[in-house]
Amino acid sequence: MTTPPSPQAPVRLIHGTALTSAVVVCLLLAGCSGTGGSGADTDAAGAGGGSGLKIALVTHASEGDAFWVLVKKGAEAAAAKDHVKLTYASDPDGTGQAELVRDAIRDGVDGIALTLAKPDAMKAPISQAKASDIPVVGLNSGIDSWQSEGVLEFFGQDESVAGRAVGEKLDALKAKHALCVIHERGNVALEARCAGVKKTFTGDTDMLYVDGTDMNAVSAGVKDRLKQDPSIDEVVMMGADFALAAVKSVKAAGSNAKVATFDLNQDLVKAVQSGAVQFAVDQQPYLQGYLAVDALWLYKTNGNISGGGAAPVLTGPAFVTKTNVGAVAKFAANGTR
Repeated sequence: MTTPPSPQAPVRLIHGTALTSAVVVCLLLAGCSGTGGSGADTDAAGAGGGSGLKIALVTHASEGDAFWVLVKKGAEAAAAKDHVKLTYASDPDGTGQAELVRDAIRDGVDGIALTLAKPDAMKAPISQAKASDIPVVGLNSGIDSWQSEGVLEFFGQDESVAGRAVGEKLDALKAKHALCVIHERGNVALEARCAGVKKTFTGDTDMLYVDGTDMNAVSAGVKDRLKQDPSIDEVVMMGADFALAAVKSVKAAGSNAKVATFDLNQDLVKAVQSGAVQFAVDQQPYLQGYLAVDALWLYKTNGNISGGGAAPVLTGPAFVTKTNVGAVAKFAANGTR
């Protein structure tokens, strides 16, 4: 078990190829909020602390994806509570994300929280962290691989279970032909969602791959497919922003298809309230970020391991529909759901 550092241990700043002087600026200004993106878009939170611990959060987020803003907010809240220094960096490319993890290891952080959207790319840096006696926890993506990768704990949603639940809900809604849209090829979580939908949905399920880094391409891809096949009556998206784009695509295509999605944000909540989106599957990203950082603090200061290292801590799925969306709307308005 890793020995906690002395409360008087100096707090170190990460230096590496993925970090820029923007980090120092953010610290001097008492923190700046980013939306994730490339490894160069890195910032720190929880600076004023007594624990002396430094934790790195490294995700596969793409620039501008609102989902990861919620993950980061949760992580920052836990860092502030636990008085630890938190640095955040992201890269949607597996090789780039792995290098960001190595940057954190070279800096000698006390713990690393990371996503496993592309598990093979994370094997080597996770092994390197363990060799350096740095505990690693997983969040969001990689529920089927976190144990085999040697990760201490995992916080997230079982995407296969969530996908199967969506398939069953589509049956209950009398849908006949679903289009499942994946915006990041090779992302194991997104693939598992659509595979789950296809497994339980008794209607037809088609797959569509689009470039999630280009929202115009996403909208055009969905619109074109709907025009090609008017029998599609349900579009299943993998994220809130993509679902909102799909609503426009449905209108542009002159289709009668309904839109459903995984994940939600403030704008998506409004879309569910208005009926523009049928339902959303909430995996509680704020909670994922919060629990991952808090778990590392608990492990370093008290030796706790959530789930005993044998089971993941599930944060979803939960359906948000027009009938129950009011219960989460006020939290969404605060930017935490």
